[in-house]
Amino acid sequence: MAQQTVPLKDYRNIGIIAHIDAGKTTTTEGILYRTGINHKIGEVRGDGDGATTDWMAQEKERGITITSAAVTCFWKGCKINIIDTPGHIDFTAEVERSLRVLDGAVVVFDGKMGVEAQTETVWRQANKYGVPRICFINKINQTGGDFYKSLETIHTRLTKAALPVHLPIGFEKDINGLVDLVEMKAYTYSDYTDKQLVEGEIPADMAEKAKNARSLLVEAAVEADDDLMMRFLDEGEAAITTDELKAALRKRTLAGDFYLVTGGDGRGVIVEKVLDLVNDYLPSPLDVGETWGINPKNGEKVSRKPDASEPMAGIAFKIATDPFVGKLIFVRVYSGNLKAGSYVLNTTTGEKERVGRIVRMHADKREDIDEINAGDIAAVVGLKSTFTGHTLCDANNPIALESITFPEPPVAIAVEPKSKADQEKMGIALGRLAEEDPTFRVHTDEETGQTIMSGMGELHLDILIDRMKREFKVEANVGEPQVAFRETIKGTAEVQGKHAKQSGGRGQYGDVWVRFEPNEPGKGFEFFDEIKGGVVPQEYRMPVQKGIKETLDGGVIAGYPVVDVKATLYDGSYHDVDSSELAFSLAGSLAARAGIKQANPVLLEPVMRVEVTTPEEFMGDVIGDLNSRRGRIEAMEDLAGGAKLIKAFVPLAQMFGYTNDIRSMSQGRAASTMELAQYEEVPPNVAQEIIEKRSSK
Repeated sequence: MAQQTVPLKDYRNIGIIAHIDAGKTTTTEGILYRTGINHKIGEVRGDGDGATTDWMAQEKERGITITSAAVTCFWKGCKINIIDTPGHIDFTAEVERSLRVLDGAVVVFDGKMGVEAQTETVWRQANKYGVPRICFINKINQTGGDFYKSLETIHTRLTKAALPVHLPIGFEKDINGLVDLVEMKAYTYSDYTDKQLVEGEIPADMAEKAKNARSLLVEAAVEADDDLMMRFLDEGEAAITTDELKAALRKRTLAGDFYLVTGGDGRGVIVEKVLDLVNDYLPSPLDVGETWGINPKNGEKVSRKPDASEPMAGIAFKIATDPFVGKLIFVRVYSGNLKAGSYVLNTTTGEKERVGRIVRMHADKREDIDEINAGDIAAVVGLKSTFTGHTLCDANNPIALESITFPEPPVAIAVEPKSKADQEKMGIALGRLAEEDPTFRVHTDEETGQTIMSGMGELHLDILIDRMKREFKVEANVGEPQVAFRETIKGTAEVQGKHAKQSGGRGQYGDVWVRFEPNEPGKGFEFFDEIKGGVVPQEYRMPVQKGIKETLDGGVIAGYPVVDVKATLYDGSYHDVDSSELAFSLAGSLAARAGIKQANPVLLEPVMRVEVTTPEEFMGDVIGDLNSRRGRIEAMEDLAGGAKLIKAFVPLAQMFGYTNDIRSMSQGRAASTMELAQYEEVPPNVAQEIIEKRSSK
């Protein structure tokens, strides 16, 4: 692929986001084929070569996307960087980090299902980052595919501000094109593999429908511009030119609260119309404008414009291990140029690092380039201490951009190497996988000495273990999935922590009074210093905090980390000779142990937001089963084709193996998704069982 020089206004950094199985990867394949990157369309499932962006062995086998793959293509003068993100809820972090650095998104819907559970999740994530979107209703050419019913589910479950910009011609297998409501022309094909769309007149039987749909589109568009609105009210629709309509629709789309909708077959020639929408309506880096961050030297807010003359600033949003070049860091550059061979400052770690090579990624293939310009995305080789969410910038002009936050992983399993040879390899493998994936954590259980892996769900951990075996050749024994419980307090306690030892020679003396109180949920541990005078010297206060923190991390009532606690050091005493940092650290630890026990400690468990889609005849069984799992039913909705949607909150501890259970309960016809909603207090009788089980180990 030759390098093409493209002005910044013609860059598009987009993500393809959707529920699992809506056809994101197939749509990306269609785009790569139509833009000349690929010579044929890869199949997501089957015995073929597989999809370009699903390049991991696990992705090819399961027919799902696990990691976000980055590809670059060119269409009608625009350079489009596409990130194909996963749809499965266990890989929600991949979507989160992609949306943080993207300017726009194409949301793909399954035309047979409309809006699904995970569609709502990715939609919420896109709202969080204010990402403008266009909607593509895929698979409407398949049996059960229905553009209008799917559009209705967008209106009822996501937003009313979504209007068709194209209407499909035909129904199900007879679909053979679309009506463009902006240009008021028809574009047809005889077979989806056609090399090109044929422009023509709108079919007579669709003329009225197209006219009405266009009127709605014009009404929505003129809201973007007062002059257009006045002209529209005075002279009607005819007074608005095609170019003015396009500009107004673009303005509304870029505002992030209005969405254009199209539909078709993601493998087909119709994808060209999706590419046209990306070019015409999604933002360039110039539309997104300046990005803001903090100057780490003085804490002041500073901005960077998407301009080559500005100092370099970028964010590392993904780490991947490449079998040929080692660690790849995907970087989105917001300003200036990132050059191969240059030195950059990582403001997150404070270290300077040398950029080795820079490569343009085409899924798992690489092309060496000299630099990444403002507004562009590429991968860097050679950065040792840079991880997801870190800011890279010009050392003389430091800036720290907003990082990326990830949820705590709620599921854990114990792993142990099968042999001595596997032991060392396992340590390296787990370290590499944890570098790549910020929602994967590894730690050693001090009591049992076991290695514990934590992740977002059973599938997430399954795939990580599979990768460990294949990529790193590590054989391991794997335990049953466990829930990552937490501890917290509901009351307040003021306690003394005193460590005094005299054993010939110099003794140890540390004495503190600490107040423990509940903190707001999600705030974690906070330490406050209210010492008046010098009753505890300044140099001993940090060790007190350290001693408290270490004790809370190790748990007090059941060995699970204690979260959302405020600790205030307000009094104490010291000895001129015998006091030391260690003595005060131990005093803090003793205070934490006593204080948590006196402050009404409780156990917390992860509660999942569960959505089940089921045929009506199994609804009673599904609800009864959820109730038996300590579930709370929140809502029930009717879906197309007589199906029902059940929304519930259920403790994770009750949900292991649920996918198989619901299949057998519904003859394989019901499906479910779940994601972490929040941590809630465990009922006292259940908590007692958990504590007893932990103490008996």
